Amino acid sequence: MVKVIMGLKGSGKTKKLIDTMNTAIRDETGNMICIERGTKLTFDLDYRVRLIESSEYDLDSYEFLKGFISGLYAGNYDISHIFIDSLYKIVGSDDTAEVEAFLQWVEDFSKTTGVKFTITISADVESATEGIKKYL
Repeated sequence: MVKVIMGLKGSGKTKKLIDTMNTAIRDETGNMICIERGTKLTFDLDYRVRLIESSEYDLDSYEFLKGFISGLYAGNYDISHIFIDSLYKIVGSDDTAEVEAFLQWVEDFSKTTGVKFTITISADVESATEGIKKYL
């Protein structure tokens, strides 16, 4: 399962993400990971969600992020949900072709492993391509 929360800055994406995390903590079993740039969620997350500050790992491309996610899962098969806050900020690219390819990879990874993904993207929903809209 892949879900994208998309909207402009100030539209409530982070609140929706936190609400989704709290629901997942209550309803799901397994370990949960949140990848974000910066530490703004530190005090908003349940202590059971592992927060990873992306700038510590130089996640500067979608390929690197895919490898990072694969490595996380290879080291812990108990991961049930990965949350990614501000995808464009983490990777540093809003190229729609790359975003679509990454989301397709995430969907395939999810089908293979059973890991759920919730991803926020800071952009106008109206600008979403069909390849992105299918995850909204």
